[in-house]
Amino acid sequence: MPRPAPGLRSAYLVFREHSTRWMDNDAYGHLNNVVHYSLFDSTVNAWLIAEGLLDPAKGARIGLVAETGCRYHSEMGYPDRITAGLRVGHVGSSSVRYELGLFRNDAVEASAEGFFVHVYVDAVTRRPAPLLPEMREALDQLR
Repeated sequence: MPRPAPGLRSAYLVFREHSTRWMDNDAYGHLNNVVHYSLFDSTVNAWLIAEGLLDPAKGARIGLVAETGCRYHSEMGYPDRITAGLRVGHVGSSSVRYELGLFRNDAVEASAEGFFVHVYVDAVTRRPAPLLPEMREALDQLR
């Protein structure tokens, strides 16, 4: 089965800049894989907070990660500047698949692409809770 080509910056709708840090590199001299997931998580949650859709401390609903994945295309490392692109791939009754691309410096092709599936739950009971209309409306802007 052929490996998919890297996605392009133009396939994403919202962007967030990230700076790499000295400690982000691993023994092989490139960005450690755990950092990719941290950038994905930071990008999604920063967007949710900026849109008024997430209050991690006092919100009635929170998103719990149900599934993740990442495909690596090319190396990144300190002192690269990384732009994370965000889009929504699927919206269910209480879940969302966020899709992300990480772009090294000014590259047009993604160095890595991944996804997070969040299941939104009641913050107290931790049981799935339907997405609110305002969240669905905001998510539709990222499809």
